[in-house]
Amino acid sequence: MTTAVLGGGISGLSAGYYLLRRFGKPATIYEASPRVGGWIRTECHKNKGFLFEGGPRTIRPHGLAGANTLQLVEELKLSIKPISRSHVAARNRMLYAKGKVCLLPNSALGMIGTIEPFTKPLYRALLNDLATKVTVAKDGDESIYSFAERRFGKEIADYAISPMICGICAGDAHEISVRFLMDSLFEKEQKYGGVLKGLFYSRFQDKDEKNSIGIFAQKQPSLYTQACREKWAMYGLEGGLEQLPRALRKYLAKNNINVHLNSRCQNVSFNNDGAYLTMRHAELPVEHVISSLPAYQLALIVKAQHPSLAAKLLDIPYVDVVVINLQYNNDKMLQYSGFGLLVPPVEKLPVLGIIFDSCCFDMSGSTVLTVMMGGRWFSKWFSNQPSQNELREMAQRYVAKILNINEEPKFSRVHTLPKCIPQYTVGHKRRVENIRKYISNYKLPLSICGAAFDGVGINDVILSARRQIDLLPVR
Repeated sequence: MTTAVLGGGISGLSAGYYLLRRFGKPATIYEASPRVGGWIRTECHKNKGFLFEGGPRTIRPHGLAGANTLQLVEELKLSIKPISRSHVAARNRMLYAKGKVCLLPNSALGMIGTIEPFTKPLYRALLNDLATKVTVAKDGDESIYSFAERRFGKEIADYAISPMICGICAGDAHEISVRFLMDSLFEKEQKYGGVLKGLFYSRFQDKDEKNSIGIFAQKQPSLYTQACREKWAMYGLEGGLEQLPRALRKYLAKNNINVHLNSRCQNVSFNNDGAYLTMRHAELPVEHVISSLPAYQLALIVKAQHPSLAAKLLDIPYVDVVVINLQYNNDKMLQYSGFGLLVPPVEKLPVLGIIFDSCCFDMSGSTVLTVMMGGRWFSKWFSNQPSQNELREMAQRYVAKILNINEEPKFSRVHTLPKCIPQYTVGHKRRVENIRKYISNYKLPLSICGAAFDGVGINDVILSARRQIDLLPVR
């Protein structure tokens, strides 16, 4: 019997990759859709010199998770497009707040003066953190908004932290768990009595970052060494990020890891010998199941045998996001240069943010933008199920309002991504622990990896897959 991987997104493909590396045994990946890659989707217009990303477009190289992805990219021999910390896309981050585009400070000097949309110098927020006593969080967790407001004040929570959470998981900072998404800051506050104190003392006492490459058997990946030496802030891939799942699939196929598309698993039942997968035309015995499915999809296929596990999985909510790509035949459309801008929820707009793709990477004379809308507020703005044309018109209207671009785009794409991002609501860390405890207590031949359990970024889900494979016993 073989191992089955459910889901052909980046986490499932990575699970197949690490299964092959660790055990050298055949495995099979089952993907319900007609393509691999999940929400990573690149539309390349080579003849026009630009591309659209329907999902993420850059990866950060930092820390253990970043080094792990760079090792994977290196082994797959993919071509990288690095963005250094000095690049305008790394330096300039913006907000649209109080009716204007506001450039966030990118140096210590920016903390001294008063910069819109803030009404007082940002150093005062740091003083507030130094003066504020530690509050023991109820049940060991609290919302990121509550944490930020308590440590740094309401303006920081509204205009710095809340829009950042929109950019990370399209979520509401009033609901997202600080214990899960910003655990290191929370731990520093609890341990040292404040965030700044924790950051200062941990530089001398915490060795985690220095030991971040401990997962590697011999030496750190050469791309990681290069990224540190050249001070990369982030990087993309030649031909777009979809090159990563495509390369993984090609590599797996060469090494007898089969990827079956249009193959939805309808049910999983477990027994002493392994598990049975119920597919459309067959019931397949397998030794072990690795699920990279969204939590709600996994819940549906284990519910018949394990309703309690299904209920725990369904406690993880998801949000819908609209992504609109716009291309203009003019590279002088933007008045501002940077990675893009975020829109704080207090502005009460349907837009989460706008990414300036053509500032990040050369688009051969084009201006390319990606508008993100909806998220936690999707039903509020789009409950009437607008058409693609209506969504495109809405995106263009806000591009005109925010960026003063009134020209019709030459090319555009509209993607509505249903239930695409899990929400790490308060208590999420314990929620995931309880799910994994249930699997362990019942000795189910099941491993879970992916965004719902270990973090939303590409680095997180790849490392999630690696760690779950490393936990499997050698037989």
